[in-house]
Amino acid sequence: MRILYNSSLQKATFFLTGFQGLEDLHSWISIPFCFIYLTVIIGNLTIIHVIRTDVTIHVIRTDVTLHEPMYYFLAMLALTDLGLCLSTLPTVMGIFWFDAREIGIPACFTQLFFIHTLSLVESSVLLSMSIDRCVAICNPLHYSTVLTPARVIRMGLSSVFRSALLILPLPFLLKRFQYCHSHVLAHAYCLHLEIVKLACSSIIVNHIYGLFVVACTVGVDSLLIFLSYALILRTVLSIASHHERLRALNTCVSHICAVLPFYIPMIGLSLVHRFGEHLPRTVHLLMSYVYLLVPPLMNPIVYSIKTKQIRQRIVKKFEFIKSLRGFQRD
Repeated sequence: MRILYNSSLQKATFFLTGFQGLEDLHSWISIPFCFIYLTVIIGNLTIIHVIRTDVTIHVIRTDVTLHEPMYYFLAMLALTDLGLCLSTLPTVMGIFWFDAREIGIPACFTQLFFIHTLSLVESSVLLSMSIDRCVAICNPLHYSTVLTPARVIRMGLSSVFRSALLILPLPFLLKRFQYCHSHVLAHAYCLHLEIVKLACSSIIVNHIYGLFVVACTVGVDSLLIFLSYALILRTVLSIASHHERLRALNTCVSHICAVLPFYIPMIGLSLVHRFGEHLPRTVHLLMSYVYLLVPPLMNPIVYSIKTKQIRQRIVKKFEFIKSLRGFQRD
């Protein structure tokens, strides 16, 4: 079913397309998307639950290891991924399951705010995690005094406030436009660069401010992450023992596996939107879905596999549930 813009419709509505031209296959396309969303929700909730339970136990016991700053940052990352997933789920699955394509402009701008804010929060959390690894490897004796719980909380709150304050002007910059040509968006959710294309007046201010936000957040964060790993590499190369060098680097593998799937699609999507008008529309769609779904999907899997303490706690949870069921049957 083709989506045509009807000028008689109210101006307070946008139309989401999903996979345009494949409407007859939406019920089948929804299957992998449903699996991805369920995996993201269950995986990140599991990480949050394991760390939260462990922190609660730490109040009573002192032999628990998931109260370190690294795991607080991991809980922040899981919470951010969960929010990013839930911010796109209603419109994506609404199109696939109910063909619900209309979205009010206020609802669209709200979704846009949460998607972009949470993306920037994730960038900040990844930077905080790189600082955690840098301090742990380069200055291990002062690790507990540098990254105190109070400082970790301040870092998390500053990430949220910075991201929200930088994204907050975007809905107001978009609200001033008249969308006279079309109200049809190319995705199943609202993004700033997609909406701004529909405006029939000059969008130079939006482009300049968008580039400013990207430079101040993703640009600065990625540069600082690179510098932190340069310091880590210099410290690791100065270690005499080959086994200790590998052990130190192994603590960074999970973080690297979280950084690359996040920054590469984000930078790629930004370039495609600004300079890839000639590319097939399928490329734009795939890049946007990879950008929003792959990091929240991969992060809990990677950290569950690569982090021994997380893996042990998850296994213990399943063993505890299994023992309860056995006890009930008895």
